[in-house]
Parts: sequence; C-alpha cells; structure tokens
Amino acid sequence: MATATFPKKPPAPLHATVVEHVRRGLEVSGYLPEIFRGVGVSMKHFFENTREMVRGQRPDPVLERFDDGITTISYPEQKRPYPERFRGIHRLTTREDASMRCVACLCCSTACPAQCIYIEAGEYPPGDARRGYERFPVKFVVDELRCIFCGYCVEACPCDAIRMDTGLHPVPYDSRDQFIYERDLLLSFKGRDGTFETHNPRHEPGEPTHPGVTREHGHE
Repeated sequence: MATATFPKKPPAPLHATVVEHVRRGLEVSGYLPEIFRGVGVSMKHFFENTREMVRGQRPDPVLERFDDGITTISYPEQKRPYPERFRGIHRLTTREDASMRCVACLCCSTACPAQCIYIEAGEYPPGDARRGYERFPVKFVVDELRCIFCGYCVEACPCDAIRMDTGLHPVPYDSRDQFIYERDLLLSFKGRDGTFETHNPRHEPGEPTHPGVTREHGHE
C-alpha cells in the first residue's frame, strides 16, 4: 500500500544583505584611543564640576542642564524635591503635651492591604483620666518592606495619628530587621515643617473647641 506523501514547500527567498568585511586596524583592535577618549570626557566633567562646586556655581540638577544631558544628583548632598503629596516613610504624631495621638483603634492595620502594620493595644494606668476612655499602643510596628505606600492607613486614622509626610524614603540597609520600624522610631520622625505634631489638630476633651462627647457625656 502506497503511503501519501506531502509536497515539499519551495525554499523561502533569501532576504539577506551582504555586509562587507571591515578590516580592523591597530587603532580599532588596540582599544587605546577609545580608552583615552573616554577618560578625557570623564576628566573634563570632573574638572568642570569641581570648579563649579568651589565657586558655588553648581547648577540645579532638577531644573537645569537638561540640554546637556547631565541629570546626575550628588546624593545625599543634593536631593530631588518631592511633591507635597509624596508618601514617604511613616511617622506617629503627638499632641502638644508630647503624648501620642494614637488610640490603638486598629483602623490603620485593618485598612492596610499589605498587612504591614502590627499594633498591640494597652490601657492607661488606674487614676489616669484617659483610662477607659482611650487606649494607647504598647507596640506599633510597620514593616517598610511589605508596605506598598498606598496611604490607606493615613486615610483610615480617625485621630490623624499616623502620617506619611516626612518627605523621606527608606534608606538601603543590609538586613531585614532594619526595615522594621517600631513605635519609638516612628515617634522620632518629624514632618516637613520640622515638628512632631500635625496640621490637622484633634479637639481634646476639656478644650473649648471640643464637641462635648466624652466617656461620661455622649451624644444628646
């Protein structure tokens, strides 16, 4: 029984461009001229930058020198300005008496989609006016490696206790433990205005501006 055979496809046309062989001379194969040329460019920029730095004429790397194609920033001496709504690393705000605004309500940790916030709540000692009225965080930990910097924690906080207005970004570390920011470290960061407080103050019980809702007096 004869087997069916398929016709062979005709060979595809050869679309190729013949490139002539270029003989490499001593200048090309030695690489020395290109090395000297590259070092010359580097030394040129080195002396220009040094002269401008000594004379105090260093151009703004953000707003100038785009035409020359030089946008290098000498970090950390020079820093690119971040916009006002830049979400930097977290910080915990304080009241005017330096006490923490955080009441350990767990709203921020609940709203966090990355689950990078851990809070352990505690009660104020007996005799404190805030005992039974509000709590405070015994532990407040933010894992900056898991954080996606969405800002949900700031939006969810009813006391404006957590902010991302430091204008800072996490610096490179050599171990994971250094990216775990605990309560005391978060309290040590300042806002862009240089204070530990917030521009959205909370009206505390006893102040004239307080709406009057306390532990003893609820909504009428």
